[in-house]
Amino acid sequence: ASAGVVLAASVGARRTQLAVCDLAGEPLATVEREIDVEQGPDVVLPLIMDIWSDLLGDRPVSDVWGVGMGVPATVEFAAGRTESARVMASWTGIAIPPLIRERFDVPVFVDNDVNVIAMGEHRKVYADQYDDLLFVKVSTRIGAGVIAGGGILRGALGAAGEIGHIPVRDGGGVLCRCGNTDCVDSVASATAIVRDLRARGRDVSSLADAVALVRAGDAETMAVIRRAGRLLGEVVASAVNLLNPAVVVLGGDVVEAFQPLVSAVREVVYSRSTALATRSLRIERSVLGSAAGIAGCALLAIDHVLSAEAVDAPR
Repeated sequence: ASAGVVLAASVGARRTQLAVCDLAGEPLATVEREIDVEQGPDVVLPLIMDIWSDLLGDRPVSDVWGVGMGVPATVEFAAGRTESARVMASWTGIAIPPLIRERFDVPVFVDNDVNVIAMGEHRKVYADQYDDLLFVKVSTRIGAGVIAGGGILRGALGAAGEIGHIPVRDGGGVLCRCGNTDCVDSVASATAIVRDLRARGRDVSSLADAVALVRAGDAETMAVIRRAGRLLGEVVASAVNLLNPAVVVLGGDVVEAFQPLVSAVREVVYSRSTALATRSLRIERSVLGSAAGIAGCALLAIDHVLSAEAVDAPR
């Protein structure tokens, strides 16, 4: 494991975690930074690479074997190119690996942020128990990562897991940023919860304000949280019927903040999914939490640089 390192970056809409990891995927140095991805790749990527250089310290660049990165956008995995980036609009069509290889001349792998989180949670927590897992991230946006047969399911071009844009019934006609109405992303995400609380007269500007209201026993806030959980559960139930995972893992800021949302998801999934699909289904909160992203990014690179093909390739 100490023969080299990989660089990892779990990029979020507002927060980014960065690390230098050994070849077993264990972090050797980590940092979390507030980075606005909407500044665009010309600003964000040089900043990320500068932070990696700082984390490397006295370690030579030649020790770096690969780079793994997760971004909050749909990614055409083979090219490492972001597509249909509703959160990262200025990144649409950008192939990220060549830009990083200009500075770190190593293999670079980029995937959707929830895919890498799903990989990290599965490999570190559930790999010895289950081969089929659905990870649902509920934060500023809602997305999913699918582990099928022990590996990540990306689909034909990398668009698998975009459950945030599946519509729900009785969503209230909310316009989603994708142009459709009542996508679960627009009615059950952190952004939607804050918006709905404001509409009910609550003075909130962030998820932390909503947490404070819940702790104060505010009934309206609890109603909003439970409704978001039921709407999310409606979509997760459909995914369970389609994919038949052994475990559904819920993660992200909203899940960490509100247990009632998790309970509402469980209630709907167990009542609306088929009896066989739910016979032994587990619905759990994330064990790794924010550490899952870095773990998955590191594994994304390690799985490739330590593959038989890469090891046997001429140097």
